[in-house]
Amino acid sequence: MSNLLEIDAIHASYSETIKALSGVSIRVRDGEIVALLGSNGAGKSTTLKAVSNLLPAERGQVKSGSIVFDGRDVQRHSPAELVRAGLVQVLEGRHCFKSLSVEENLVSGALGRGSGRADIARDLDHVYATFPRLRDKRHTSAGLISGGEQQMTAIGRALMSRPRLLVLDEPSMGLAPMVIQDIFRALKKLNRDNGLSLLVAEQNSTVALQFADVATVIENGRTVLSGPAAELRDRADIKAFYLGESGSFSTDRPAA
Repeated sequence: MSNLLEIDAIHASYSETIKALSGVSIRVRDGEIVALLGSNGAGKSTTLKAVSNLLPAERGQVKSGSIVFDGRDVQRHSPAELVRAGLVQVLEGRHCFKSLSVEENLVSGALGRGSGRADIARDLDHVYATFPRLRDKRHTSAGLISGGEQQMTAIGRALMSRPRLLVLDEPSMGLAPMVIQDIFRALKKLNRDNGLSLLVAEQNSTVALQFADVATVIENGRTVLSGPAAELRDRADIKAFYLGESGSFSTDRPAA
């Protein structure tokens, strides 16, 4: 199985002075779900913005290291070009066009790839099959639906771009446990049935490790641990960290 995304020892900063990342390395193989774990402020969002080349919009820059998606040097391509190549990100915060209907939000995700009506209709059916609740709300303003439905809409809009790699930043944030399970089960089904690769940044380690194949842990802007999610689920130091009983991870085992 080949690497679809390779992040190699990236260092990043904001405004040339604020160091955000100091050595993050991640691999996402084709058809794999990778969870990026870490506490608030560990550097998860900065890493994902670097992956989609969104840092310059926030006066940020990758200072060293490399990010390669499907053979492309990410830093040499605009975010729009990366989306057309199949790297699509869902930002933290359930971003929707709240004055538009759910279906109008979804259709907006297909506009950048120049799809015809027939293709858009097929993709809409696919999104509605993935998130049935959206079909019932398709004519409702996105500002009037629940937080969980807004997150489904944001993910559905990304799916309309036909991603090869879907990058999600804290998709569980602020949602009820049952809604979180519904969303992650849908993502797992897309991975299993369609071969969609996913990179998911999560502070909720329990749900992330339940659905991921591989997990990478970052702390203070650097990778401290990587390995199969099934093995990391049983590690006491990870449980302790997320329960607030410890401030650092044991690195006795080598990172993968």
